[in-house]
Amino acid sequence: MNAIVLLLVGLLAFLTGVLFYSRFIAGKIFRLDPKFVTPAHEFRDGVDYVPTNRHVLFGHHFTSVAGAAPILGPAIAVIWGWLPAFLWVVLGTVFAGAVHDFAALWISARHKGRSIGTLTESIMGRRARTLFLFIIFFLILMVNAVFALAIANLFMANPGAVVPVWGSLVVAVIVGILIYRTGAGILLPSLGALATLYLLIWFGNDMQFTMPDLIGFAPTEAQLTTAAGDQSAALAAAADDGRRLSWIVVIFAYTFVASVLPVWLLLQPRDYVNGHQLFVALGIIALGVFIVNPEVVAPAVNSDLPAGVSSWFPLLFVTIACGAISGFHGLVGSGTSSKQLNTEPDARYVGYGGAVGEGTLALTSIIACTAGFAIYLSGDQGAAHGLVQWQAHYGSWSSAVAGATTAFVSGVGALASGVGVPDDIARVFASVVVISFAATSLDTAVRLQRMIITELGKEYKVKAVQNRWAATTISVVACALLALSQDRGAGGMLLWPLFGTTNQLLAGLTLLIVSLYLIRKGRSAWVTLVPMAFLLFMTTWAMVVNLGNYYGADQMLLVGIGAAIFVLEIWLLLEGVAALRRVRSPAEG
Repeated sequence: MNAIVLLLVGLLAFLTGVLFYSRFIAGKIFRLDPKFVTPAHEFRDGVDYVPTNRHVLFGHHFTSVAGAAPILGPAIAVIWGWLPAFLWVVLGTVFAGAVHDFAALWISARHKGRSIGTLTESIMGRRARTLFLFIIFFLILMVNAVFALAIANLFMANPGAVVPVWGSLVVAVIVGILIYRTGAGILLPSLGALATLYLLIWFGNDMQFTMPDLIGFAPTEAQLTTAAGDQSAALAAAADDGRRLSWIVVIFAYTFVASVLPVWLLLQPRDYVNGHQLFVALGIIALGVFIVNPEVVAPAVNSDLPAGVSSWFPLLFVTIACGAISGFHGLVGSGTSSKQLNTEPDARYVGYGGAVGEGTLALTSIIACTAGFAIYLSGDQGAAHGLVQWQAHYGSWSSAVAGATTAFVSGVGALASGVGVPDDIARVFASVVVISFAATSLDTAVRLQRMIITELGKEYKVKAVQNRWAATTISVVACALLALSQDRGAGGMLLWPLFGTTNQLLAGLTLLIVSLYLIRKGRSAWVTLVPMAFLLFMTTWAMVVNLGNYYGADQMLLVGIGAAIFVLEIWLLLEGVAALRRVRSPAEG
């Protein structure tokens, strides 16, 4: 298969969804009203509720939902072959993920900007709301702990990315001030910011920064054993642990500040500027595909799976979440984006369009890891040698997971080199893209968790946590405690195997909430009911398969928590059935 064909077919499907399917949903199902007063106007406070230009909001929403997951999920899933991953990314985005994101943003705006968890009470009842918030809090806790670790590891592996990533924060603050305080518009600040970011990448490649070891760990027994008596090697490994933990502390300190600042000052403009950076990256990758004209060396369907790798059905649907459909997107749409929506029709552009943008990123990840990465591996020795090297890289599930970032960064570097970008700059560029979007997701997730804690404080009349400073402190400390609970910063990895199923469960339940609301309003709900049924079925199946695997591997912590989440899912589905039976006539809302 030629990568150009794969790219064009995917882009054509996405374009069709944007032009036709989203228009049908907006006009016939959701019936968007340009005169509707959005929460951004009704509750404007200059901190969280800020009416926002739809292009700026698109940048915030897109980069917040994109993160690293639409890159890493497909980079792992191609171990089953490129065809299952391609079909799920394209069809899943058009008919499920983009509909889900659009719907979550719209229903939240229709309910005064309330998060999908809290508005559950008015649609399904108080018990369902409590159960939903538990799942949401657990999911965000995992995301924050693991993303902090991932960003720290990426900074250590790619020291050239440190200057451009942190420098982009200063650029973002300047852009925010120019747009909101001087009325400079968005065109010139955007162009200036983008040029500055690429200048920072050039500087970063020459001014690589290595975090000093601020902790001073002694080597562990495992490090001493691995070093086989080489004390200097063991000390170096311990120093790496110290540097990693130092980065994690710095990252969480930053997320605290980012979460309490007004959204217009840092979060919004940083995401907007990063959105431009990603579009340029996607353009360079696409141009590289056309110039290099690579063959996809990976098999369409891998019939010779490595030992211990389960069938792609149903695990593919929880391995690729972001990039097809993801419950985390509903949290972003209902948690932050709905509070910045200027007009209701903007929900189509931001919600559906943002998901399609992420699907495009996932599509490029598939191409980078099955075609570009093979070029990187084979050098000038041809596609046959590239296939052999690719199969060696994807020789086990653990190597596919551990090497996902390497496959993407190296694949993008090979394609960007075809455009004329120097190889070292191309790799820094790809690293900055991955880190920037992991960081935007982390920022938004901490803000979302702060809002959930605040909402719970209002519900249960606990004034101490209704203050955004206190709620943010609880959020950051909880995530940091999980991250630091084990293996010198890797505590979040204890629960990470549960992320895929929990995330997709949340997406299915969000579609259930929207479906119930549409039925209550007397409208057709098939656009949300069909993907909901498919996703909940696949998620439940995958959860059962994974629980069996965890039990077989004697991972009883995962068995216990996974079983609890499974029970919550069944309980919420029963609550949904009960709510559906109560629906007899359209209600206001």
